[in-house]
Amino acid sequence: MDIERRNNVTVTGNPQGRTVVLAHGFGCDQNMWRLTVPALADDHRVVLFDYVGSGRSDPSAFSESRYRSLDGYARDVVEVCDALDLRDAVFVGHSVSAMVGVLAAGMAPERIGALVMVAPSPRYIDDDGYRGGFRAEDIDELLDSLESNYLGWSAAMAPVIMGNAERPELGEELTNSFCATDPEMARVFARTTFLSDSRDELKTVRVPTLVLECSQDAIAPREVGAFVHEAIPGSTLITLDATGHCPHLAAPEATNAAIAGFLAGLR
Repeated sequence: MDIERRNNVTVTGNPQGRTVVLAHGFGCDQNMWRLTVPALADDHRVVLFDYVGSGRSDPSAFSESRYRSLDGYARDVVEVCDALDLRDAVFVGHSVSAMVGVLAAGMAPERIGALVMVAPSPRYIDDDGYRGGFRAEDIDELLDSLESNYLGWSAAMAPVIMGNAERPELGEELTNSFCATDPEMARVFARTTFLSDSRDELKTVRVPTLVLECSQDAIAPREVGAFVHEAIPGSTLITLDATGHCPHLAAPEATNAAIAGFLAGLR
């Protein structure tokens, strides 16, 4: 299979620079990084892609059995890295993709040499001694609503996820992105995302890691950022002066500066 076509891979930026892979979250595609690419492209080779089932990926490659776990999405990442023969790349993952990056780095340590986790969450459901931000019944209700009326769910949930109610165009963009995703494929990705528990995998990370959280985030509260930071040895935690779950769109200057500073410190 042509992996680059399957995942709609785009390569841009400085071919002599260290490679940075930008990975989108649930319901999104690589276009969500359009405000970040210019900040990186002068000094870095930038790779973007769409997960199978998202954006302009090849829908014929979708398999519910593969993508009902985060391992399936991590295999997408590894296969893209293999196809491009990437070495020691920096993986920047938004939301659920932050955890996909952790899994991919474990599968192919020679391919991924550093992680940037943007608004990560290893588990969305509260547990004993852990606050993920949602009760189990909240997630059940969310998934039931998504499956019964995906377009209606998208219109209601996207503005909540995006935050920044005073800038309704941001929520509108995320709504449009959700609505452009095939509902059946979105259903699988949503279940995989919101029912996942990758807390144990955080302890396996052995590469330089930057954790970016927002000061207010309805999807990944600050307790989650603190948990991720504490679980990954030697990681750096930065709290952005940003609200919502998509700081690369809502506060691109602060997000880009944090990523660029981290990249500058890598050897």
